[in-house]
Amino acid sequence: MKKGIILFQKNMIHGKVKTRLAKTVGNEKALAYYQQMVMHTYDVVYSMDVDVFVFFSDFIDTVPYNFKTHLQHGKDLGERMFNAFQYLQIKGYDQILILGTDCMDLETVHLKEAFAHLLITDYVIGPAKDGGYYLLGLKELNRDIFLNKTWSHNKVLEDTLQELEKMNASVHLLETLNDIDDYEDLLEYHSKQVVKNKNLELYN
Repeated sequence: MKKGIILFQKNMIHGKVKTRLAKTVGNEKALAYYQQMVMHTYDVVYSMDVDVFVFFSDFIDTVPYNFKTHLQHGKDLGERMFNAFQYLQIKGYDQILILGTDCMDLETVHLKEAFAHLLITDYVIGPAKDGGYYLLGLKELNRDIFLNKTWSHNKVLEDTLQELEKMNASVHLLETLNDIDDYEDLLEYHSKQVVKNKNLELYN
């Protein structure tokens, strides 16, 4: 099995990342938070013995590890994800995960579980508390779960599962985690991590 991980990352541009969070903390702090989230994601995937591809939103930037870098292509999120998956499949990858870069709860154990279940199921999904998903894994690419969909709303996961049910596809759900999109998400994460002594720094 040839395994690959796709990271979908927004370029770290002041005023263009974590805009919902920025409404509370401002653009400068939102960018600093996002930088921490990205580095956490990098560190988690780097610990896996798989090829990692970072697909940037606007332009190809540098990365600290020997990840492969590419540019996202497509008119919306679904088309961009489909194109990224298709690129890796053409390259011969038959177990592929795609992740965002704003889930501080993500750990290596989630990625290991995802790859393990792709041996016996068609799709693996990591549900997010906001109704979307932080991870999608697959062996066979089907455009129906990506194209002509409404994104960035609280029914993305539900719609995806309904689509997979129509396809009679087998699905394994990972632990539900929390993406950090707004200040409430940030406070929730911080309150949990105080006990674990692993904090996303709260700026004054």
